Amino acid sequence: MPNGGFWPENFGDRPKNLGQLGMNLKKTVVMVGMMGAGKTAVGRALAAKLGVPFLDSDAEIVKAANMSIAEIFERDGEAFFRTKETQVIDRLLDEERGILSTGGGAFLAEGNRDLITDKGVSVWLDADLDLLWQRVRHKDTRPLLRTANPRQTLSDIYDVRVPVYAKADLAVKSDPKYSIEDMAERVYQALLTRPDVLEA
Repeated sequence: MPNGGFWPENFGDRPKNLGQLGMNLKKTVVMVGMMGAGKTAVGRALAAKLGVPFLDSDAEIVKAANMSIAEIFERDGEAFFRTKETQVIDRLLDEERGILSTGGGAFLAEGNRDLITDKGVSVWLDADLDLLWQRVRHKDTRPLLRTANPRQTLSDIYDVRVPVYAKADLAVKSDPKYSIEDMAERVYQALLTRPDVLEA
């Protein structure tokens, strides 16, 4: 796709929820999956493609707490973080229709899955372990990977979480050859199978 499908922030007279494709988004699309799956990058590209807002639950938590997620984990613990995460996801689902990127652990909580099913549609970005490791191994921003053997830790998390991610409404398989735009297009094609979510 030429120019990556992006356009300036000012949409001018573009109708609300109608992007360059002239599609109407009827429910918020919630990106779920492992750390490194591309939820934020693909979510941003998809939001641009559809001309709808991009929302990020982790970014909202960071803004509200005025500290990084790693700092929240360290100071208040994971249980506190998960409570705040649920509150933020619920608020974002109510406030605005768009593309919502969630943290890797958000979809594990049954309450969050119920919220997402009731108010939106979940899309699992299904990336295999090797691809995820390639993407996260040089980053120090993942509190769960601050262990003696982060590769093994990632593998353990992956084994636990994948069966839960498989409960998502839609799944889109990642591939190392796909660009962010390729993945956004694949998610878009998956959404077209759901006229209750996306319609012309």
